[in-house]
Amino acid sequence: MASSFMASIVRNFHFFSDYPVLQTIFWIIFLVLSAIIANFIVRHVLLRIFYKLLSVIGRGQSAEFHAALGYLANIAPTLVIYHGISAIPGLPAKLVTVVQNVSSAFTIFVITLAISSMLTFLERAYYTRRGRAKQRSIKGLVQVIKIIVFIVAAILIIATLIDKSPLVLLSGLGALAAVIMLISQDTLLSFVAGVQIATTDMVRIGDWITVPSLNADGDVIDMALHTVKVQNFDKTITSVPTRKLVTESFINWRGMQESGGRRIKRALNIDQTSIRFLTDEDYEKLNEHRALRNYIRDKNREIADWNNNLSANQEMIASARRLTNIGTFRAYITAYLGNHPSILQDSTLMARLMAPTPTGLPLEIYCFTNTVKWLEYEAIQSDIFDHLYSVLPSFGLRVFQEASGNFTQLVTSQPIPVVEIPAAKMESRGAKARP
Repeated sequence: MASSFMASIVRNFHFFSDYPVLQTIFWIIFLVLSAIIANFIVRHVLLRIFYKLLSVIGRGQSAEFHAALGYLANIAPTLVIYHGISAIPGLPAKLVTVVQNVSSAFTIFVITLAISSMLTFLERAYYTRRGRAKQRSIKGLVQVIKIIVFIVAAILIIATLIDKSPLVLLSGLGALAAVIMLISQDTLLSFVAGVQIATTDMVRIGDWITVPSLNADGDVIDMALHTVKVQNFDKTITSVPTRKLVTESFINWRGMQESGGRRIKRALNIDQTSIRFLTDEDYEKLNEHRALRNYIRDKNREIADWNNNLSANQEMIASARRLTNIGTFRAYITAYLGNHPSILQDSTLMARLMAPTPTGLPLEIYCFTNTVKWLEYEAIQSDIFDHLYSVLPSFGLRVFQEASGNFTQLVTSQPIPVVEIPAAKMESRGAKARP
């Protein structure tokens, strides 16, 4: 319709009928001006009216949405040129075909850009309008759709420029399928990994993950097609390939954060030479701890019953049971943690002895705090061990510690002894040495 309208205008305009070259140049200039006017009307009149309508209803305020409409506005001048070029007299048919093919290819290109912008707009709208959307990233899926759109657009553009059917190009691409698979290997693997991560809910945005092989330890801030960005606690950012989260092991701390408690699992290394039975003096001193009174009373009753049941070996120390300082200390730790306001009482709570090591006997404290916040967790853990280290000497126990520099200095600072040899022995040795 547009081309027939343009042709009717050309037929009714006879000013340059005697000058064919001037007539062709005139209509080319007229066509370019028409395209410019059409672009101005669409971009500066229609789009502005449309934007005002959107602002009234409170929609379409995204920059990506405006960019998509801006791309679509470029179709108007292209259509004017596509339909008007065929009505200009004096132009070769091949030139008209080339201009129309280029116009069609440009139209496909701007539509592709508009679709890409709309996909970005929909992605951001998905994140802002759904509460749990930020936990499940669709960025990888959107990027895959964009890649498919651009591949289809590239095939259509090339087919339009060479004036061939797209099926001809697709049949030729079949022979290059192996090469295409090799080139896009990372993309395909990342896409498959992204699907696995999304379906199994392995990682979400905001999760704290640790990937030891890549030195990544922090919060997930972005999940794309090829990479997952992790902001470490020192504010550096590590880009983890998406497929690495499927092929390699990593730690996701989401379960700990959702449980509301974080585990304390740390040991005190006790000097084994300080372990002994309790004396009467120790009983008097430890009875001052309110947390130990019931334990000492019940334990003494149990031990007395045991010892009374012994036969001939009752008088032997090896056969009789007695309270030890380390066992009493373990009971104190359990009672102390059981009354601590920052420790979860419905979770596992214990103080246990581990296998001896060259650096002492590990006495491990195993419990859970009632918070998962890092600063609060570290403060609670530090307060607990500050107290345990301070109260340890009252049980007659010592913490194992390797010899420090002061000890080394003490050893090396001792004077080397001088052995005095009597003069008679010196003379006898000298006599023997003389020939």
